[in-house]
Amino acid sequence: MSAKSEADNNTMACCAYCGITQEPRSFPQEESVTETDLLKRIEVNDPIAMRNMGKERYYQGRTDEAFKYWKKGAALGEAGSHYELGVMYWEGEGGVEKDMKKGLFHMEKAAIGGHPAARYNLGLDDSNEGRMDRAVKHFIIAATLGCVDSIDLLKECYAHGDVSKEDLALVLRAHHAAVDATKSPQRKAVDEYYAKMGYNKE
Repeated sequence: MSAKSEADNNTMACCAYCGITQEPRSFPQEESVTETDLLKRIEVNDPIAMRNMGKERYYQGRTDEAFKYWKKGAALGEAGSHYELGVMYWEGEGGVEKDMKKGLFHMEKAAIGGHPAARYNLGLDDSNEGRMDRAVKHFIIAATLGCVDSIDLLKECYAHGDVSKEDLALVLRAHHAAVDATKSPQRKAVDEYYAKMGYNKE
């Protein structure tokens, strides 16, 4: 699928890896919950709770526990957990041995699951390897899922002739629609919570 046809149909996105056309996903709203609440949800195998507990443990400096929660969440198919594992393996963080292959595996799983930052990172990886066609596809999908950094890189791609003016305009419209669709009082509360705690939500 060409970049133009993906952007033309901004309600669908084609995975550069598996070729499956998928509708953008709407994710469950995060809410401010206590650790006890998270543990109860983890007991019933809630992968979102596992991801969130992993983040709590990570920010507390307990990266080995974070890794375990993210492994459990990823085993249940949770895209955010795959993303966090991908970062840990790529960076060699938290006592995890650096392993680019495992990192790429988890980034791909997260991207296929609809994680915008994972798409963006895969685009960066392809760009660094000189695979600009694939990189642009990843950036387009990430942008239509609301990733601001992808918009910045697509503008650079446009400047270098890798993206047409029409394609960029279509992607910008799809990006704005995605961002507008995520605005809600609940999201605002989550953003304020993370800002207050000094957390990076990605």
